[in-house]
Amino acid sequence: MIGIIDYGMGNLSSVKNALDFIGTDSVISEDMDVLSKCDGLILPGVGAFPDAAKKLKETGLDTFVKDYVKTRPLLGICLGMQLLFDKSYEFGECGGLSLVKGEVVKLTAYENDPSYLIPHMGWNSLSFTESGKASPLLSQIKEGDFVYFVHSFKADKMNDSDLLAFSEYGERIPALVTDGKNVFGAQFHPEKSEKVGLSILKSFCSLVSGQR
Repeated sequence: MIGIIDYGMGNLSSVKNALDFIGTDSVISEDMDVLSKCDGLILPGVGAFPDAAKKLKETGLDTFVKDYVKTRPLLGICLGMQLLFDKSYEFGECGGLSLVKGEVVKLTAYENDPSYLIPHMGWNSLSFTESGKASPLLSQIKEGDFVYFVHSFKADKMNDSDLLAFSEYGERIPALVTDGKNVFGAQFHPEKSEKVGLSILKSFCSLVSGQR
């Protein structure tokens, strides 16, 4: 069972529909008792970092997530991935969950070339790092496969070993990250990335099943 964390800032139904399509049981919930019984969690997110961080803190889900990932896997998607880092500079400096080392900064390629529109929206290819080539999350897709992005900020100042895959959009975009243990994050939307995205979700669910 995969728990989809409902904190008021995610495309919950699209994530659940994708999990339903690949035959994985899931539940959308804000109830920590329900989520604590799940084998793995997904932290989705759409909107502004400070609003999301505030909601997680107000509900106590920030502390819950930090405890949960000590023993079980979590996948952050889009804003949910950005929340995994130490802090963001969206609308000022704001602290994150500090599950992956690094910070979140605005995309800047457009400053030198206006053809790089903000937000970065659409399909882009994935390049694998050495860590990524060994990651179970990428085992069912090929380097160069395309996934779907919608974002204006990116991860920065992270450990090289925590980066699994990246894309290029006038600058390097960390696309898939990890803490090297139970925490994973996708800047792109796997639930909107058709066959490639579904394969990544399948790999995450297989990883979850393997830790039961």
